[in-house]
Amino acid sequence: MLAEFVHNIDPVLIDFGPVQIRYYGLVFAITLLVGFAFWRGQMRRGGYPPAVADGFLVWGVLATIVGARLGHCFFYNAEYYLQNPLDVLWFWQGGLASHGATVGLVAATALYAWRNRIRIVEVMDRFTLSAAVGAAGIRLGNFLNSEIVGRPTDVAWAVKFLHYGNDAVPVARHPSQLYEFAMGLTVLGLLIVADRLAGREKRPLGLMTGLFFVLYFAGRFGVEFFKEAHTPARRSTGLTMGQYLSILPFVFGVGLLAWAWRKRIPTERSAAAAVARLREREEQPGRQGEGEAGKASAAKRRKKRQR
Repeated sequence: MLAEFVHNIDPVLIDFGPVQIRYYGLVFAITLLVGFAFWRGQMRRGGYPPAVADGFLVWGVLATIVGARLGHCFFYNAEYYLQNPLDVLWFWQGGLASHGATVGLVAATALYAWRNRIRIVEVMDRFTLSAAVGAAGIRLGNFLNSEIVGRPTDVAWAVKFLHYGNDAVPVARHPSQLYEFAMGLTVLGLLIVADRLAGREKRPLGLMTGLFFVLYFAGRFGVEFFKEAHTPARRSTGLTMGQYLSILPFVFGVGLLAWAWRKRIPTERSAAAAVARLREREEQPGRQGEGEAGKASAAKRRKKRQR
């Protein structure tokens, strides 16, 4: 029975004519809300004001979309997009890469950390749960959208994607999107357990980020064996572009875990210093404003006396 499963889900959930609501968009919105809830919880647990936590929402969304789009265009089909640069803008036609999203998010967290005077490694640690949610949710959306499909197979749980346009005749394939969906949820669960075992705010800086990079990109390397490759695998190694792009983040994660274990800087120490700096910055403009208001009030009183 499983071998006969046919994926015939219409990507469009509701059609209002010129406006459509797609499953992918709905899943993306839910993923965004859940991921943001994890991020806000992490920041509030560290003592950060809600305004500081909420300020990352726009940064994170833009970084994810822009990074994922540029990653797809220039990691997998650079020659075409260099000749047709305007096509980079048509992201709704498909083509987003998780490796590009990772680069975009790292850049966004670095800028966000600098602006708010928080250590970048702490910001990344607090964002890892949201990243795992995003990794899982997007792949579920890909499955409902019949894209990023797996390679042909005869396993019992193979799926025929009737809405996958590259197959003239539907072919039974690995549901690799669901593999990555399960992988994202597994990474999320392991990170939550690690956070609790490490003492939550007492956990060493870099632990969560290092674990995420090691777990996610190791899993991503493995899932690539079951995915339809965007680019041909190199004959010398048999590895795909996605696997090559997973090696460096994995190594980075191992190095960060080693650094976290050696330094063992409690997250609460970093957060306390950052919160103190934020409060000091908030108080300084207030004092300046009070001084200017006082001067203006005194000037008005002098004018009245002169009259």
